[in-house]
Amino acid sequence: MTIQENFSLKNYNTFGVDVSAKYFAEVNSVEDLLYVLKNHQPSTINHQPLFLGGGSNILLTKNFEGLVIQLNLKGISEEIIGENTVLVTAKSGENWHQFVQYCLEKNYGGLENLSLIPGNVGTSPMQNIGAYGVEIKDHFVSCKVLNLETFEIENFTNEECKFGYRESFFKREGKGKYVILEVTFQLTTKNHTIKTDYGAISTELENLGIHNPTIQDVSKAVIAIRQSKLPDPKVIGNAGSFFKNPSIPLEQFENLKQIFENIPGYPNGDLVKVPAGWLIEQCGWKGKQIGNVASHKLQALVIVNVTGNATGKEIFDFSTMIIDSVKEKFGIELEREVNII
Repeated sequence: MTIQENFSLKNYNTFGVDVSAKYFAEVNSVEDLLYVLKNHQPSTINHQPLFLGGGSNILLTKNFEGLVIQLNLKGISEEIIGENTVLVTAKSGENWHQFVQYCLEKNYGGLENLSLIPGNVGTSPMQNIGAYGVEIKDHFVSCKVLNLETFEIENFTNEECKFGYRESFFKREGKGKYVILEVTFQLTTKNHTIKTDYGAISTELENLGIHNPTIQDVSKAVIAIRQSKLPDPKVIGNAGSFFKNPSIPLEQFENLKQIFENIPGYPNGDLVKVPAGWLIEQCGWKGKQIGNVASHKLQALVIVNVTGNATGKEIFDFSTMIIDSVKEKFGIELEREVNII
């Protein structure tokens, strides 16, 4: 097990921000992870270790003066538990999209609407990732985690994860206390529930000439939609959607509708969810560039490292300007979805 010093993280975050870690280790097993945590945390460092998966939901604003651990745990297993039900367990280091495609090749249904979301399996419960009417919590059964205080392996159920909109126990009271090792999902093996009524999926399927879609067809439609409006992090640095879609009181939404007739809104319990991308675009940010940073020309919700030379601070400051302008125009304060380090 090699611990590297002053290690560049440029290739370990999808923004492509060039910062370094004081110490860096890549672990390929739980045994390696425990060994590093127990034996290679310098006593002079006060930082908790920073765990990296795919580096797709993180903004590194400065050098990390502690230990960064790249989780590279791999493996997928399955257990048929009924005529139409299978449990599929993936280790945290599995690429999310490749895992979804693995399930589709086996004709396991449930995750197809979550195709092409960047990142690894291990970070999916933290964010309760979601897209096109489906969230992780809809199919999540449990996850195995390592308690960073006791070094004991524990199991968290769906209920214990306290999932919310892009939220979970691991982003709130459990933040920094656990690392997710593997995740188990309950999927269907036949008689799949096809969800095409969210976003542009049905339109895309029509364009493809598909009228009785399979789960594989839904995945293809989602991939086509995402590729048409979202930049590839391998081509231009980004972390996908930078902001959460805000939910506001109905009264506030009705008042805004008096001023902005075309403001979109979707019922969310007692609140109304307003698309952050629409708000940002109305403030003139879509396609706007300042220095090395821009709001993407096709999707204002995505901030991009347009030159490849942006610092984390530049990106953070750019996002702050967007937050300020949306609050000034609409009275709505956007919340960053990306984790700021």
